[in-house]
Amino acid sequence: MIRTPYLLFLGDAPDQLAAKVAQGIKDWRPENAVGQYRMQGCGADLGLADMDLAEARAAGAKTLVVGVANRGGVISPEWKKVLVAALEEGFDLASGLHNLLREEPDLVAVAEATGRALHDVRVPEVDYPIATGRKRTGRRCLAVGTDCSVGKMYTALAMEREMRARGMKATFRATGQTGILITGGGVPLDAVVADFMAGAVEWLTPDNDADHWDLIEGQGSLFHASYSGVTMALIHGGAPDALILADEPTRAHMRGLPDYAPPSLEALRDLVEPIARVVNPQARVVGISVNTQHMSEAEAAAHVAGVEDRMGLPATDPFRFGPGKLVDALADF
Repeated sequence: MIRTPYLLFLGDAPDQLAAKVAQGIKDWRPENAVGQYRMQGCGADLGLADMDLAEARAAGAKTLVVGVANRGGVISPEWKKVLVAALEEGFDLASGLHNLLREEPDLVAVAEATGRALHDVRVPEVDYPIATGRKRTGRRCLAVGTDCSVGKMYTALAMEREMRARGMKATFRATGQTGILITGGGVPLDAVVADFMAGAVEWLTPDNDADHWDLIEGQGSLFHASYSGVTMALIHGGAPDALILADEPTRAHMRGLPDYAPPSLEALRDLVEPIARVVNPQARVVGISVNTQHMSEAEAAAHVAGVEDRMGLPATDPFRFGPGKLVDALADF
């Protein structure tokens, strides 16, 4: 088990989106977020108290969590100095990067010498099966995005909270590092061998009560040249009954791909439904989640209303305006 609470390490993250792991923990488990550690040049700010290692330890933090999701998931030499110092200060370390803590000899040596723990949450701990496509009992909902990092996880978490408040049966199923750090369990899907990814999602969403909804954390995008494979595995392994389209409308290009423009919501709808119906002929898009964080309140409300009119589907920003419309769509499914 990863000891809480956390000091959230933002390192030299160039912008807020690069610190999405830390942001997710702060938003969904604020009781576990003691403060933030930012290096010189950091462009992200969670609005938490800036602390050095000694201050965070005095405030009760037990684990330093690498809260940055950089391209390639690597630990830089600049970060390494802080991570070593954190171990020496008495912190455990937790990370969801592809660059594993346990594969860094100097970190391993210091952890062993100080009796501290290294937690790599992006390491599969189960021998996942090959997917079978077998129909399972219970219901499943998956958010699919026009791009990476558009709010798919936030959508599922917000819907789970609202559904439970209404007395509905719902479980958030984490498939990435942030979701796992928030909930304490799940499948690190992008670290699973490709042939077993869809099977891992089947394993994560087993047979359940007929009125129970699994809210599967979405990843990547079918339109993203780098990460479309993980999205396909979620669709075919999850066999969702309901699909939520997720969009961040202010993007000029796909994240990390300046030569690629984001697709329209119409294009995403028309692509994802036939793909989902390969394993679940009843699958359909039931709503739209719009990430309006870079819009004013008035701009956000007007844009969401326009999307709803254009697409003929309920739309909302579930974090800003609440997920009620999306939950209503599942309640009426």
